[in-house]
Order: sequence, then structure tokens, then C-alpha cells
Amino acid sequence: MTLLESTSPIPAAPATTPVGIDRAMYVESFVHRWDGNTRKSYRDDLAMFFRWCDTHDINVFTAHRTHLELYMRYLAEERHNCATTIRHRIGTLRLFYEICLDDDLCTKNPTRLLRLPKIKVDQTREVALNGMEFNALIAAAASSRPQEYALIMIMGICGLRVSEACSLDVESSLLMSKAHRMFQFVQKGGDIAQVPQPPLVMQAVDRAIDGRISGPLLLRRDGQRMTRRAADRVVKRLAKKAGIDRPVSCHMLRHTAAMTAYRAKVPMEIISRSLRHKEIGTTYKFYNRGVVLTNEHSSHVVAGQVLAPDLG
Repeated sequence: MTLLESTSPIPAAPATTPVGIDRAMYVESFVHRWDGNTRKSYRDDLAMFFRWCDTHDINVFTAHRTHLELYMRYLAEERHNCATTIRHRIGTLRLFYEICLDDDLCTKNPTRLLRLPKIKVDQTREVALNGMEFNALIAAAASSRPQEYALIMIMGICGLRVSEACSLDVESSLLMSKAHRMFQFVQKGGDIAQVPQPPLVMQAVDRAIDGRISGPLLLRRDGQRMTRRAADRVVKRLAKKAGIDRPVSCHMLRHTAAMTAYRAKVPMEIISRSLRHKEIGTTYKFYNRGVVLTNEHSSHVVAGQVLAPDLG
């Protein structure tokens, strides 16, 4: 059984592409351009679209833009997908059809000129913990297991993704480079990344290692490597213990690292590079959504230019 068949199987009919290539094999070659969760996500998106096309007797490789518009309506009204999910699924199809075009499997990309649903961003919604909340979370973690304290410090201070934190080994957490102790791991996209450890994080890591010389850095209570799901449970439990009365996730700690740096007036370019974003626009989009520090708001400058009347 192939990896594709073991997760989200691509419907078998029709079994081949217009040039006689097995359809499932073609999709497998497409998704293997990526790895990990991205590969699984793209495979799931394609499997869902193929099932919808087969149900409505639509040839995937001759689909028209109007078919894609109906598919988006199906996602919204029957599957109740939000705008972000719909845009993600269509984004997968856009990439897929670009490859199909290059392989002469279709004559045009039907996702072009689609009117995608708008994502409404609540500019008032906090995407990160504020200083008091983060300090309370750290205090709660410090009184818990060393592994859990290290998890909070690694994500909340160094800004690692939860999958990156859970992948760390003892050996890859003790590397030295230019007088700095570094984490080394495989980041999103498959590249090797190194992130320095400030003294507070080094102290937390040493407590978690506790004299070990190999094996996973972060362990569950049963001694096995901490997983994303286990880390999420830890973060939620510690947030509750810290008295934080709103939903807290692992990725919010990465947001917290970014926003804490921003509030400390670290240049956005440095924050972007520290988070290992390929483009600074990603940093602005996700970590600077309408945020203006209160004491830096332009209204203060405007008020300083106004000759105020005597209201006495």
C-alpha cells in the first residue's frame, strides 16, 4: 500500500490522466515536492476535490472556472469551511493546475480569476500573550516538570514551532557556534536551521537534559519523545494553571516571541530573520496585524501640532 493510499486515497475513476499516466501516481509525484504536514495537507485537498469532481461527473483535467466556483460554494455551504480554509484548498489546486499546464494535461488553469472569499481579520484580537500573561505562564511552567518548563521557554523565547521543539535531541541542543550555544533542527521546508539559546533558555534546557547525553530533549511523562499533541495539552494545562482565561495554543507562543520583540522595538527585518520567514511580508501579515504601540500612535504626533483652544 502506498503512502497516498494509506492516508487520503485519490478516487480511482477515471484511473488515468489525459496522457495515460495513473492519476493517483501523478498526484503522488505532485505532493512529493513537499514533506511532512504540507504534503499531507495537499494530498487531502486534492483527494477531496477529486471526489467532488467524480460525484458530479466532472473531468479534473478539463474543469472550468465555473466548476471551481461551485466547488467553493460546496466547501462553504456543505462542509462549512471558513474563508481561510477555502483559500488554502484553492491554493493547493492552483499549484496543482500549474504543474498540469506544464505537463500538457490541461489547456488552462481554472483557478485563475476566481473570486476568493475575503478573510476578515479582527484587528482587536490578541494573537500573542501580553507580558503579564507570559510571565504567569513561565511561573506555572517553572513549578511543573523541567521538560514542560523547557518547552515554554524554547517556543516563547526562541520562537521555535512546536514541531521543531519536539524534534530536538540532546545532542542537537548542545552545539556551539561562535561562543553561542545553539539549537539545530530541520525547519519547515526541509532546511537545517540553527537558533541561539539565551542564558534563560540554556538553564531550562540543562534542567530538561538532567545529565543525559543522547535521546529526545523533551520527554513526556512516559519517557517517550514529546509529540505536538502532548505539547498542546501541556500548554493548555499550564495556561489554565497560570490563570489565563482565553484560549492558548503552542503557536501563540511563537506569536508571543515575535510580539515581545516588536514591543521592545526590535526592527521587523530582524524579527523576520529570527523567525526564519522567507519573506518579510509574512512577518508583517501574521505578527503585525494592525498593531501600533499605544505610546507610538500617530495621534500623539498630530495632537502636538495642534494649537489647542482655551476651554476654560
